[in-house]
Amino acid sequence: MFFFKNKTVVFLAIILVLALALVGCSKPADEPNNEEPKQEAKKEEAKLSGEIKIDGSSTVFPITEAMAEEFTKLHPDVRIPVGISGTGGGFKKFVVKETAISDASRPIKDKEAAAAKENGVEYIELTVAYDGLSVLVNPANTWVDSLTVDELKKIWGPESTVKTWKDVRPEWPAEEIKLYAPGTDSGTFDYFTEEINGKSGAIRQDFTPSEDDNVLVQGIAGDKNALGFFGFAYYIENKDKLKAVKIDSGQGPVGPSFETIADGSYTPLSRPIFIYVNKAELKRPEVKEFVKFYMENAKELVPQVGYVALSDDKYAENLKKIVQ
Repeated sequence: MFFFKNKTVVFLAIILVLALALVGCSKPADEPNNEEPKQEAKKEEAKLSGEIKIDGSSTVFPITEAMAEEFTKLHPDVRIPVGISGTGGGFKKFVVKETAISDASRPIKDKEAAAAKENGVEYIELTVAYDGLSVLVNPANTWVDSLTVDELKKIWGPESTVKTWKDVRPEWPAEEIKLYAPGTDSGTFDYFTEEINGKSGAIRQDFTPSEDDNVLVQGIAGDKNALGFFGFAYYIENKDKLKAVKIDSGQGPVGPSFETIADGSYTPLSRPIFIYVNKAELKRPEVKEFVKFYMENAKELVPQVGYVALSDDKYAENLKKIVQ
């Protein structure tokens, strides 16, 4: 009898073990899949957030702003404030690590590069587009169709005695010229003064300056005798309010257009424009992904905001610099 009881206990124990094993192997229909949390964790890990501070050129601003708007549609938790303190103003912040990216309408100057090195800022220079610095007058100005490079220097040079249009060409009216130009922190200012007057910063002092190109647009659009210069994109955006002056550098008058800027015939005021990226900031995934997005979408977005895109090969070269 004792033996029978022992066999019965053993038998019941075996059945219990098997039952528990079956329960462990089965999964209730409403039990969550263990794989799902892992997948969600990966998604959360890949989700971008944070802030990417950018400042600098008002010329490059429309491109970077467009890129930021499109990027944040895909990554809404990333904030990208874009300032317009001018190329020089942007570099002042960039070299002391206040910004991750600096918009620039000219290459970085030696003293700016030295300041960056002193502060431990290593950077990558990326050309993003070509711009045609445009010379503008009011549409009511019927006498100016073109200007030579020498005439531009005669008007804008630091020793200029030009006061009226008649001082430029005797057949033009004796009306006082009102001058508008980017401020001294602008890369456009540096480029124009260097190309036209032979030295960066060399210019007459009696002009109305502004780092905001929209202020210059309003000034020229509101004054029949106004003359000014700024980036091509702001001219395209305000063609109904402004008249572009053709420039004669010795090969005949040529106006700014997508074609003449791309083929280099609009000279000497066609130029490359840039962004500068702090290498250390590229370690942040949101910064790296934004700069990659910038290069991958520039071909499409750059012309939409009034600039000339680079070749596919050039953007591909930029991408290689980022992933190194």
